[in-house]
Amino acid sequence: MSKTQTEKRKDDHIDLCLTDKVSFQTNTNGFEKYEFEHYAITEVALDQIELSTSFINKKINYPFLISCMTGGTSRAKDINQKLAISANELNIPLGIGSQRIALEGKKNLSSYKVIRDNAKEIPILGNIGAAQIVKSKSPVDDINFLIDIINADAMVIHLNPLQELLQIEGEPDFKGLLSILEKICSKITVPVIAKEVGAGISKKAAKKLLNVGVKGIDVAGAGGTSWAAVELLRSNQKEDYFKEWGLPTSYCIRTINELKKKYKFVLIGSGGISNGIDIAKSIALGADLTASAGMILREIDKAGIEGVVKLIHSWFETVKKIMFLTGCKNICELNKLGLKRKEELY
Repeated sequence: MSKTQTEKRKDDHIDLCLTDKVSFQTNTNGFEKYEFEHYAITEVALDQIELSTSFINKKINYPFLISCMTGGTSRAKDINQKLAISANELNIPLGIGSQRIALEGKKNLSSYKVIRDNAKEIPILGNIGAAQIVKSKSPVDDINFLIDIINADAMVIHLNPLQELLQIEGEPDFKGLLSILEKICSKITVPVIAKEVGAGISKKAAKKLLNVGVKGIDVAGAGGTSWAAVELLRSNQKEDYFKEWGLPTSYCIRTINELKKKYKFVLIGSGGISNGIDIAKSIALGADLTASAGMILREIDKAGIEGVVKLIHSWFETVKKIMFLTGCKNICELNKLGLKRKEELY
């Protein structure tokens, strides 16, 4: 059976994201601009540091989720099965890739169902693009269908205007998005999380999203995979300026965190998260959870389930050491710690 245009695009995305050609080159996540304040009189017992937290009313071992990657193709089914087993072993949430193909003739549903089959108890996040819900005739029904496929605990609506703008098959039309989101948030039974895909969410945009009922903001800032670069490479375009377009992850976290004074929501720090230092800095700046996709995809391809589990464990060993050196007994204390701008230290 021949592949649809969407299936071919999904496989193209996997191929490109397994390379280093689509990473930001000059625009960083910004964490290198910050440093921790060393606490010389720490009395924290290293072996009693608590890394667990809760997410969507479920206890998870680490404040970390494996972020949305792929779905809808036979190749994606194998990747998703391995990701689900990894997340289940770690007891952390897992976001799935765009379920768009599931709405296009309800094809390849097994590439999504395999996730819940292998991860019975952990939080699972469904995923669909803003461009798809805007053009849907029955957005609430579509979202409920996608939730049911995987028994999702939350639904991610990904915001990707830059990607849609540059994609040769793109649909850069988001008219009516906020009103449709408000309707979805009021009608479905699971929380909605708004997520960018690498260009970041500003405080201004986050406030509008929270006002229509969104319960989570995943900043997905610049510094990791540039989906502009992905689409430009796919179509052999030379718009180099847009490869580096986006707000640094650290800026998005720091500024959106200010909205917690008025709104109750989950703030997820993602975009170039590639080690335990990035994770700890994200949380210290205000993120409740952190997330990564590109690094995990490459690790699952290179070293399989064992490699992913080992990698994430190692990241949180680094987080634990940072917490010891800053006097933080648990994630809540790290979340309130704050960071020093490097210029303050010199």
